[in-house]
Amino acid sequence: MEREIIVVTAAYGNDRVKSLGGQQAVLPIIAEAGADGVEIRRELLSPEERDNLPALARTIEEKGLFACYSAPEPLFDTDGKLNPQLPDLLTEAHELNARWLKVSLGHFRHNRQAEPLFSLLALSNVALVVENDQTDCGQLKPMQRFQAASKVLNLPVKLTFDMANWLWVGDSPEDAARFLAPSVSYIHVKAAVPHHYHYRAIALDDAEPRWRALLNQLPADAPRGIEFPLEGRDLTAVTRHYVNLLREE
Repeated sequence: MEREIIVVTAAYGNDRVKSLGGQQAVLPIIAEAGADGVEIRRELLSPEERDNLPALARTIEEKGLFACYSAPEPLFDTDGKLNPQLPDLLTEAHELNARWLKVSLGHFRHNRQAEPLFSLLALSNVALVVENDQTDCGQLKPMQRFQAASKVLNLPVKLTFDMANWLWVGDSPEDAARFLAPSVSYIHVKAAVPHHYHYRAIALDDAEPRWRALLNQLPADAPRGIEFPLEGRDLTAVTRHYVNLLREE
């Protein structure tokens, strides 16, 4: 089976996406570049678009793409309880006909916090994936704790592995891959370089070859999402270049 490549709409830059007319406007670019899917970002949806997700789902399907849905929300709130917005987010993902909903981990500490997830996810036909973000909650140790809890509780939850976010939190991406790879079902492909005491994402052609070796540590059958900057006069050509690169890599 051919490796699936997803384009994250935010890879074009939030301002560029808005200037083009929203996430729906970049769907032809993504489709013509030969990608398989699109990651729709909740934070880039207008209130009107969020109220009409089935229409966006139809457009995505018409372009020959599948959708996944990303919400900038933690799975667990600061009080350790499940985010009360999770049922609504799963409903939105269902309306978008998304394969999965992606959230960050948030404040997870022990297995009891995760127990309510089992019954909640049993009511949804949308998978849930949890990503390492650029906060302390996205460090390797809490991600490992959640990985272990999911296994013990037999939760139908997998991980999104963002290849560069580990740098923001001071962890080794290679160490993270070694421990988390068995639970990874989606990869955010990204390279980054130091910038003003933090990091900034860069295009793969401008990056050191470290990303290639890291990618080889992760499941070969996991869909790969392009989340590094896609810039240039011909966005379709730029996108196609990286779609082909990651499909073959």
